[in-house]
Amino acid sequence: MTSIKTVTEGLLFPEGPIAMADGSVVLVELARHSLSRVDTDGTISVIAPCGGGPNGAALGPDGRVYICNNGGFDDATDPSGFFGTLGMRREYVGGSIQAVDISTGSVETLYTECNGHQLSGPNDIIFDKDGGFWFTDLGKSWARTHDHGGLYYATADGSSIREVIYPLITPNGVGLSPDGNTLYVAETSTGRLWQWPVTGAGTVDRSKQHLLYALPGAKRFDSLAVDSAGHVCVGTLGSGGGITDIAPDGTATLIPTGDPLTTNICFDPSDLGTAYITCSRSGTLLSMPWPRPGLPLHWQR
Repeated sequence: MTSIKTVTEGLLFPEGPIAMADGSVVLVELARHSLSRVDTDGTISVIAPCGGGPNGAALGPDGRVYICNNGGFDDATDPSGFFGTLGMRREYVGGSIQAVDISTGSVETLYTECNGHQLSGPNDIIFDKDGGFWFTDLGKSWARTHDHGGLYYATADGSSIREVIYPLITPNGVGLSPDGNTLYVAETSTGRLWQWPVTGAGTVDRSKQHLLYALPGAKRFDSLAVDSAGHVCVGTLGSGGGITDIAPDGTATLIPTGDPLTTNICFDPSDLGTAYITCSRSGTLLSMPWPRPGLPLHWQR
C-alpha cells in the first residue's frame, strides 16, 4: 500500500484506462458519460461526451479510442458521496461500440447489434495484432430478469461483427496472452476467470474452455489486463478490493488498493513497470510499481 500513489481524485466512476505515450491517461467516466484525460499533473479534462455508459476503452489501429458503451444506468449518490449505478436509465436504448477521434472529440457509433440482436451492455475490449477487437457484453439487469452476456469479435471499420461465445454469465474483463494464443474472460457475478485457445482472428476452440481461477468468498471480478509474464491482472470488487494477480498456473495473489470498486488496470507504455489502476468508489486514478513489466498492447501509442 505504501507504494501506491494517487494520480488524481474527483473522477466519476472511472474505468477503461489507457496509458498514453505523453504520460497522460485516457479513461472513461461512466457517471460523467464521457471519455476523459488525466494529465501528468492530475488535471481532468473531457475529450468527448459519449452518452449512455462508457465502460471499456482501447486504442485502435487508426489512433481512435474504441469504447464499449453499456447504455448507462440511473445515476445515484449516497450520503457519503459515492456514485452508484442503480437500475436502468430512462433513456436507455441499448448498448453500442463507439469510436472517438481524440484530436477532435468526434464520436462515431460503429455497432449497436449483432445478427439482428441488440447489444445489451458492452463492457471491455482488447485489440489483436490483426486490427480486429474482442469485446464482452455483460448484459443488463432488470427488475426480475437479466439479459445473457456474450463474447464478440468485430473489425475497426464497422463492417463486421460476430458472436463468438453466447451465453456467458456476466462476462466483463477480456484479454490476450503475450503470444496472442490464449483469450481470457472474467465473469463478474461468478468470480470466474476462463480461458480458450485462439484459433484465428475472432475464433476460439470452445471445446478447450478452461477455468483458470475462481474467486473465494463474495468477491467479484471486473476488467483486466495481462502483463508480460502472462499473469492476468483482474480488478476485484468487494470488501478488500484490489487487483487479483493470477499466474498462468492458476495461483493468485490479491494486491489491495483500499477501494471495494477497483475496476481496471493498465500499464505505462514508456515505463512498463508502472501500473495505473481505476478505483470507482473513491473516484481516483492510482499508480504503483508492478512486480513484472506490463505487456505492450497492439496499436498503443
